[in-house]
Amino acid sequence: MGKDGKPRGKMSSYAFFVQTCREEHKKKHPGEQVVFSEFSKKCSEKWKAMSAKEKHRFEEMAEKDKGRYDKEMQNFESSGGKGGRGGKRKRTKDPNAPKRALSAFFCFCNDERPKVKAQHPNMTVGDVAKELGKRWETCSNKPKYEAIAAKDKERYEREMTAYKSTGKKPAAKPAAKPAPKKAAVVDDDDDDEDEDDEDEEEDESD
Repeated sequence: MGKDGKPRGKMSSYAFFVQTCREEHKKKHPGEQVVFSEFSKKCSEKWKAMSAKEKHRFEEMAEKDKGRYDKEMQNFESSGGKGGRGGKRKRTKDPNAPKRALSAFFCFCNDERPKVKAQHPNMTVGDVAKELGKRWETCSNKPKYEAIAAKDKERYEREMTAYKSTGKKPAAKPAAKPAPKKAAVVDDDDDDEDEDDEDEEEDESD
């Protein structure tokens, strides 16, 4: 968090790569003074020479950090903070908007993150992200998470279609109410309708 409580900015895949290189360099050469301009140039050349497969784990780390940033920024704005550069207020996210679909890697992280934290309670957020990236690379059960992600994508597209047309997430259809048997019961039915309306509002807020 910044001095004004604003969330730390999200990091790019290249930024994660440079950070990793810097940490590895410190381990190999503790106490050595690093000339940033030269070090940055070497990182840039190495990054350009890397294959897409080698860059993959850094891209996943960046994707995860983006999710962290978006979530923290949403909480920051909802609590009255101002987002964006120059103190401009960013457009507040509509609470009725559907939740974004998770990627296969995110689904995997949801399952694996508690295990990593339990095994390494002293790990920093960045180290946990690195470990998750490594485990994802060697994960033999990727089809399971890809299937979960595909299903969540269908859910998101379905809800987004309804949201764009009505401005609300699709709510479950309420059960049909039986017609009143006696005229004297009309007032009670009116109360029931109010309760049903409240139930529908709660469904929509979910």
